Amino acid sequence: MADRARTAMSVNELKRLRAKYGGDKRRQIKNEKFRRIAEHSIDEHGTRAAPYAGIPTFLSAPQRVISGNPPDFGDLQVALIGVPMDLGASNRSGARFGPRALRAIERIGPYNHALGCSPILDLRVADIGDVTFRSRFKLELCHEDIERYFRRVVMAGVASLAVGGDHSISYPILKAIAQNGRVGLIHIDAHCDTAGEFDQTQSHHGASFRLAVLDGLIDPKRTIQIGIRGSAEYLWEFSSDSGMAVIHAEELDSQGVAPVIGKAREVIGDGPAYVSFDIDSLDPAFAPGTGTPEVGGLTPREVLAILRGLKGLDIVGGDVVEVAPQFDATTNTAHVGAQMLFEILSLMVFSPSIRRGS
Repeated sequence: MADRARTAMSVNELKRLRAKYGGDKRRQIKNEKFRRIAEHSIDEHGTRAAPYAGIPTFLSAPQRVISGNPPDFGDLQVALIGVPMDLGASNRSGARFGPRALRAIERIGPYNHALGCSPILDLRVADIGDVTFRSRFKLELCHEDIERYFRRVVMAGVASLAVGGDHSISYPILKAIAQNGRVGLIHIDAHCDTAGEFDQTQSHHGASFRLAVLDGLIDPKRTIQIGIRGSAEYLWEFSSDSGMAVIHAEELDSQGVAPVIGKAREVIGDGPAYVSFDIDSLDPAFAPGTGTPEVGGLTPREVLAILRGLKGLDIVGGDVVEVAPQFDATTNTAHVGAQMLFEILSLMVFSPSIRRGS
C-alpha cells in the first residue's frame, strides 16, 4: 500500500493534465516536432485521411508527373520509382507486382521514432511512377530501359529509391548512379548475387553485383553482404575473391546485431553508398511472398536495427526488391517491404550528399 500511495497521481497533477489536454485542447499536439507531423496528417477538424482511400503511392508520398525533354524534376531531392520487371527471376516469378503491392500498404510512417525524422516532410520526395518498358519479354532490353530512365534522374541531381521487380534491376540502376565514380554497397539478402552465367545469360537476378564490380560500378572493398545463407553458397566465390565482406545469417546468432553494424560502418566509411534490400533476406516465416525463399533468415527487427545503425552514412540511392505478393495471402511481405523502404528513405534524410544538394 505504501508503494502505491507513493506513486499515485496527485490532485494537482491531474488538474495540470486536464488543463493542458482536456476540453477544447484535446486535439492539440504540444510537442513542436510532433505538431509539425500532425499538421501534415490531420486536418483542422481532427480528421486523418483514410489510409484505404485515394490513389496509393509509395509511403503515401506526393505523386509527381515528370514531363519535358529534358525532364523537369523541379526541386525534388529523392524520387521513389517502381520497376515492375521480373524477367531475371530464376525460380518463382511475380516480383513484377511488387511496386503495386508496396504502394497499397496503408500504414507506414510518417514519423520514424528510432531515427527521429519524418522523411516525407524532411526531404522533397515524390513517387514519380514506374519505369516504362519497350518489351515485357526481353530482359536485356528492359535493363537498357531501366538504365536510361535512372540516368535522367541522376543527371537532374535527384537521388533515387527504387522498388522492384527482381534483383537484376540493381545492375542497370547502378550503371546510372555510378557514372560519376564507384560507390560502396550495403547488400542485405539471402544470396550474394555474384554468380556467373546461368541458362545462357549473365543478366539474371543472381549476377547483379558480380557485373557491377567488373564494370567498375561498385567497390568490392567497400561492399558488405548481410544475411547470406542457403544451398547456393558454391555460386558465390566471387564475393570473397573480390574482397567483399560477407556476413552469413548464422553469424548473427553468435555475434548479435551490433558487430554487424560496426562492420558495415567500417567497410563503407565516408564514401557514397547504395543500399540494396532483398526481401528474401528475411526468414519466410515473416516474408513468404518472394521468388527464392530461404529458411533460417533474419527477423524484421534485426534488419530494422541494422538499417537504423547506418544513420549518417552517405546513402546516395537504394532499392527494395523481390516482393512477389501472390505468394503471401496475408500481405505481410509487402508490409515489411514498405517498412524497409521507409527506413532507407529515413537514412537519406541524414545522407551528406543529399543534404548538400538541398
